[in-house]
Amino acid sequence: MNDIRLSKKMSLILRHRPELAGVELEDGGWMGVSVLLKALDADRSQMDRVVADNNKQRFEFSEDGKKIRARQGHSVVVDLGYEECVPPEILYHGTATKNLGMIYKHGIKRMKRHHVHLSGDYETAYKVGQRHGKPAVLLIDAKRMSSHGIKFYKTANDVWLVNYVSPEVLKS
Repeated sequence: MNDIRLSKKMSLILRHRPELAGVELEDGGWMGVSVLLKALDADRSQMDRVVADNNKQRFEFSEDGKKIRARQGHSVVVDLGYEECVPPEILYHGTATKNLGMIYKHGIKRMKRHHVHLSGDYETAYKVGQRHGKPAVLLIDAKRMSSHGIKFYKTANDVWLVNYVSPEVLKS
């Protein structure tokens, strides 16, 4: 199996369907590396390469290297243990232009995921938007959100997580 296919299968199991590996995710979203390797019929060197080379740094190993998890994007219930932190003044959200009408009307919802994903830079958000169609990048007044008590979390791969973004904080 090539690295892209392995990465997609790892995402599926670690973010959405851990039962495909015959287990539930442990606290913090962790799964034993040996369990995942067996479920994927893959070897450790290939998994190490996928984790190290993934352009979005979606995965991480535990400090002892015996467990692995996805850093964000889960549709299964999991507490990743991220601590609340203060965001920069502006964050960005990449989407497809076809979604703009609903977003301007209802805000950015997490949908089936645990959080809305925001980027700290325009370029990353643009790349995210490209995955969904003709890209659009929304500027988010994160300072205003934070001043109203909205909680922000930042992952180790620089993705900002929030529960919801209201239309009132969208900037053009």
